[in-house]
Amino acid sequence: MPTAPPARRKRLQYPRILLKLSGASFAGSKPYGIDWLFVRRVADEILSVARAGAQVGVVVGGGNIWRGKTAAQEGMERGNADYVGMVATVINALVLQDFLEREGAETRVQTAIEMREVAEPYIRRRATRHLEQGRIVIFGAGSGNPFFTTDTAAVLRAVEVGATVLMKATNVDGIYDSDPHANPRAKRLPHISYLDVLQEGLGVMDSAAIALAMDNDLPIIVFDITVPGNILRAALGSRIGTLVNRGAPPRARKS
Repeated sequence: MPTAPPARRKRLQYPRILLKLSGASFAGSKPYGIDWLFVRRVADEILSVARAGAQVGVVVGGGNIWRGKTAAQEGMERGNADYVGMVATVINALVLQDFLEREGAETRVQTAIEMREVAEPYIRRRATRHLEQGRIVIFGAGSGNPFFTTDTAAVLRAVEVGATVLMKATNVDGIYDSDPHANPRAKRLPHISYLDVLQEGLGVMDSAAIALAMDNDLPIIVFDITVPGNILRAALGSRIGTLVNRGAPPRARKS
């Protein structure tokens, strides 16, 4: 049985969604590890989107367990450090799968590094078929390549499976013109173009991810995952967070 009945898909703004969950989101309010209550709530929200009719893929990070860049700064070879981080993302993928399946969802985990005992290898056509059948597909191990972030992997998977939007879940309510933690006068930008994100160096995603999205006209919604219900609101097209696409008017440059 498909997770989502096709008859209800018309009410959704985005029929096929790629959701990017950072490793930090798995930690919730904790400094590291997994916040079980928080992940359960996120799993429930993902399931609500699927039951509303969306086809849902999820790319997960691993920063709640391991950060390759930090390990490299401590002297570890960067390539090896990144591969350890890919394994961490698979841990999070399997945790999310467990929560979803306990609620009755049909899921598949696919990994860019083969781990056949616990997940399918990533195959684009198979992933697309799972989505068409109403299964929630969780992508682990990033792109399978060191030196690339899971944000870039999320854009890559979104483009490959034909997602209509990339929804990036963060701990802030969108993109700001400066760091809102450091500048209390920072302003949230409801709409911004890919070029402005790149030219102003706004750190919502790495430049490779933004450039790949721009090349493929993939809209990105950046929103606050800590607010319950925001995943479904974004899928329905509610005006939350920040929309990144080609359509935003150019912003005035700071002098």
